[in-house]
Amino acid sequence: MNKYELALVVNAKIDDEARTAVVDKAKDYITRAGGKIGEIEDRGKQKLAYEIQKMDEGYYYFIPFESDPEAPAKIEADVRIMENVLRFLVVRTDEK
Repeated sequence: MNKYELALVVNAKIDDEARTAVVDKAKDYITRAGGKIGEIEDRGKQKLAYEIQKMDEGYYYFIPFESDPEAPAKIEADVRIMENVLRFLVVRTDEK
């Protein structure tokens, strides 16, 4: 099992309940791909480096997880079509 982290930038114009639903859905995608989720880091609302879909702020979440090497591709495919996710990135955090 390798260690990864999913970084999400969520639309700042939706309410807290909808934002929580987006994060829960991303967590569900990780567990369905066979991943084990760690402690989620909520960085809160931050200014974006550049405007995305006419928005200049977003909520940042970092979700660490452990999974097999095939899982990140599945997770990216699922997160790519989620509504209210402005940007995402899955990176491997293992140290060799």
